[in-house]
Amino acid sequence: MIAFAIAVFFMIASPGPGVLSCAGIGAAFGWRAGINFAMGLCLGQLVVFFAVAAGLDALLFAVPWARTVLFVLSFGFLLYLAARIAFAGSQIGFIGAKREPGLTEGFMLQPINTKAYAVCTAMITGSGIKPDAYWTEVVVKFIILNIIWVPLHLTWIGVGVWLKTLDLPPKKQRVINVFMAAAMLLAVGIAIYYAFNPV
Repeated sequence: MIAFAIAVFFMIASPGPGVLSCAGIGAAFGWRAGINFAMGLCLGQLVVFFAVAAGLDALLFAVPWARTVLFVLSFGFLLYLAARIAFAGSQIGFIGAKREPGLTEGFMLQPINTKAYAVCTAMITGSGIKPDAYWTEVVVKFIILNIIWVPLHLTWIGVGVWLKTLDLPPKKQRVINVFMAAAMLLAVGIAIYYAFNPV
């Protein structure tokens, strides 16, 4: 169980769309938006985790074009989130007038986040805890996942909020927001590259 927890920590701690989005939203919009977004991610993770446990992801990915569609949806949605983060506080009407990202956006990200499927598959199929009781093992692993997942995501939000509380001039804050947005897209780009060009 300890080996499983360590593996979960490193899989989740590595920069991916979820954690980088949390940091970016924390930096651009503060704690409330970050926590609401993380709650949405957690609910979405619940759906993905139990879909993988039930084998529904295998049915989905059996369709040849499904992975490509997920990548396109994931990148498009993250591009939307990145724009919201990059232009936070902007006076541009069509961006500035919108509400901050929250629970709904967090929930929507996970079912199209290909890293979420990869992590859940690795956790469910590896490190057997209760091999004679599959669904008990799935529930135990989900609990362990969240014991690690929640503090890590709160930490990333905290990093973003800390950057926001430095009370930097608007231009410097904008640079940080743009950097956070670009980091999210870079993480997705790397994931897409390795998905289509396995080592």
